[in-house]
Amino acid sequence: MTDAKKDSNYLLIERFKAFYLDVKNPQLDKIDEIYSENIFFKDPVHELRGVVPLHAYLTEMSANVRSGRFEYLDQIVSDNMAYIKWNMHFKHPKLGCKTITVRGITQVQFDERIYFHEDVYDLGQMLYEHVPLLGTAIKGLKKRLAM
Repeated sequence: MTDAKKDSNYLLIERFKAFYLDVKNPQLDKIDEIYSENIFFKDPVHELRGVVPLHAYLTEMSANVRSGRFEYLDQIVSDNMAYIKWNMHFKHPKLGCKTITVRGITQVQFDERIYFHEDVYDLGQMLYEHVPLLGTAIKGLKKRLAM
C-alpha cells in the first residue's frame, strides 16, 4: 500500500469516527462523504442497504437518545478494511436515567467511501439488561452461567 493510499484510508476512518462521536448529534450532513450510495449496514437490530435508509435510521436513533458518545479504544486499518473497537455511552429515556455503556466493534470495508459497515455488540448489554424484570432475570442467568 502506498503512503498516499494509507493516508487516505486513515483520513476516511478518522472522518468516520468523527461522524459518530456524538450519538445524539451525528454529522448527518456529511453522510455522503463517508458512505457509498449503496452502503450495506448491519447491526444486531437492523440490516439496511443504501445511504437514504441509513440516514433515516440514524436520524431516528439520534432523536430517541437523551445523550451519547463513542469512546474509541483501538483500530486496525488495512488496504480496504478497518476494525474499530469502541465503548458507546448513552442515556435513553425508556431505559432509565443512568448512562449505559456498551462495548462493541465495527468492521468497515471501503474504497474511496465505506460500502460495508457491520457493528457487533451485545444487544442484551445494550437493551435487555435495562428492562425491568427482564433485566434482573438476564443478569441472574449470566451470573449463574459464570459459576
